[in-house]
Amino acid sequence: MYLGLDLGTSGLRALLVDENGAPVGSAEAHYDVSHPHSGWSEQDPADWVTACKTVISDLKKTQSAAFAKLSGIGISGHMHGAVLLGADDAVLRPCILWNDTRCADEAAMLDAASGVRELSGNIVFPGFTAPKLLWVEAHEPDIFAQVKKVLLPKDYLRLWLTGDHVGDMSDAAGTSWLDVGARNWSDLLLKQGHMREDQMPRLVEGSGMSGVVRPALRDDWGTGEVAVAGGGGDNAVAACGVGCFKEGQGFVSLGTSGVLLAAKDSFAPDPATAVHTFCHAVPGRWYQMGVILAATDALNWLSARLKQSPAELSALVASVDGPGKALFLPYLSGERTPHNDSDMRGALVGLDVGGGDEALVQAVMEGVCYALRDCLEALRATGTELTEVLAIGGGTQSRVWTEMLATVLNLPLSLPKDGEFGAALGAARLAMVARGAEVEEVMTQPDIGEVIAPKADLVADYEAAYQRYRALYPAIKGALA
Repeated sequence: MYLGLDLGTSGLRALLVDENGAPVGSAEAHYDVSHPHSGWSEQDPADWVTACKTVISDLKKTQSAAFAKLSGIGISGHMHGAVLLGADDAVLRPCILWNDTRCADEAAMLDAASGVRELSGNIVFPGFTAPKLLWVEAHEPDIFAQVKKVLLPKDYLRLWLTGDHVGDMSDAAGTSWLDVGARNWSDLLLKQGHMREDQMPRLVEGSGMSGVVRPALRDDWGTGEVAVAGGGGDNAVAACGVGCFKEGQGFVSLGTSGVLLAAKDSFAPDPATAVHTFCHAVPGRWYQMGVILAATDALNWLSARLKQSPAELSALVASVDGPGKALFLPYLSGERTPHNDSDMRGALVGLDVGGGDEALVQAVMEGVCYALRDCLEALRATGTELTEVLAIGGGTQSRVWTEMLATVLNLPLSLPKDGEFGAALGAARLAMVARGAEVEEVMTQPDIGEVIAPKADLVADYEAAYQRYRALYPAIKGALA
């Protein structure tokens, strides 16, 4: 048996699979995000450990016989977070998360430094890890002076599981400390970020062995030796979960954030496009992706304003009949691809006195689709073309939203037949490979339940609406200046 742990921004999902990779049982636990100031986003790492204890306890109760046969664990996690550890691995402050934008000045300074883009393969975005440490150095110098290790979120969970400081290449690629082409820490990048290699964890491939579960935990769980795979950043591991690791394969994710990801056989960065280029969670592979900071989170924002659930709001838009008059820019906490703009904020434009809640929901859905179209154009600017695109994430439960997205992208989108377990399944698959399975044998693509084609008669209308959307960015940016 193998366990996949997916440490998300709002909760931890655990998936237990058998020796063939078939799901046996799952459990979830949730925790909060703190926003102590505008643009800040933090979490207490202790909450992740509590959540892990909860899901494991639940699985032991519901799948006791299967859990007793556990032999491997894989871990996925939200990227870029900074867990600062002092003496005896004490957590020095709350983890600064991926969607925290306080470090814009430090990110700009690093991004302009010699060799940073060339080695890291990326723009230094404010959400990345390295500028967070520069911010701590400047604003919390007493804490900075105590830092012995910096771990990414999932690697703190690994520390609890194994007692070891270990990371993997896919997650480390989002720190701006890694030479992404060479798949190793860079002396130059660490120096530019005022850090040292001894403050970094040891690196392994995502499908490699990182250690074993501590004896005390193993005794408590009632298992034999349990290997812990390297794991990876959430999107790389989600790609493993849907068998996306070869050139031309990709997926679009309507999750809290939005992602358009393309697997790559080689390291092919193009930082100027604001496309991310990271190591994959399997050896010798990389991936590119465009990222928007608010996808379903934009609908969650509207849900909080209108006092209706996201599901209730989604149901208001019954069909895709063409673009609405209102336009929504989903930059609620800035944007990554293609703008790299932490100061930009969202906007609703073209509101009509006759428009109701349905018009607002349609505008939010379409705005997210247009932002993901920006990501597609950025990927194309690097020379990347997608030939197979899966649609995953919670937002794809809305057929209307998925059909709208297919039409805006003008690409057919394939929906997994039996749903998808995403990064939790990918993490379990990495554990299987760490225990000796072959990548090609276990990281297969899901059976396709339906292919949602673009609505051919509306493609031109949505193209015109997308061009109007693109023109809004500089106008709103100027108005907010």
